[in-house]
Amino acid sequence: MSEMLHAADTLAKIGPAISIFGSARIKKDSPHYATSEEIARGLAMAGFTIIAGGGPGIMEAANKGAYEAGGTSVGLHIKLPKESKHNEFQTISLPFQHFVSRKATFFMHSLAYVVLPGGFGTLDELFEAVTLMQTGKIPPGPVILVGTAFWEGLMSWIRSQLEQTALINPLDRHTLIIEDHPQRVVQHLVDFYQDHPGIMGRQPNAPV
Repeated sequence: MSEMLHAADTLAKIGPAISIFGSARIKKDSPHYATSEEIARGLAMAGFTIIAGGGPGIMEAANKGAYEAGGTSVGLHIKLPKESKHNEFQTISLPFQHFVSRKATFFMHSLAYVVLPGGFGTLDELFEAVTLMQTGKIPPGPVILVGTAFWEGLMSWIRSQLEQTALINPLDRHTLIIEDHPQRVVQHLVDFYQDHPGIMGRQPNAPV
């Protein structure tokens, strides 16, 4: 509880924020690293705060893109055996001992979610975001899965095995999408929140 309260106080005035999820195991020479960095840079230049996990891999790339663009770069860092050091590209760094308070902080402060390739932790964050939206616990917003080759198999299974058998509510095709190009990810989020200005309190600028 103390971690959540501290995070809430620290992030109270960060403005409209988007969380970027993805694997800590992605190397700096991976195309996924470059994609995450480019998306974060574009979103920061459009006026969004970027929230990432504060560690290496996709998280580092997201923080780096926002940080080097002069935006607000938030890292929610949890100490793990393979992620013992937080990355250096953060304007706000929050350490966590517990996954539950860390995840709650992501969902308390994010308007949308960009999800790059990752393992069980990334899938956990993705499915919790969608679950919270479908159950009305957080406001609906875009969830963009980056990389058709990585995500299409999972989404096909979800549509055929969960949606068509009515085990889940119908998916919103306008908010849960797969996209490959960083510029289109940024533009989709800018367009969505320009069409829903009341959600943000203020509108982001058009991408540069």
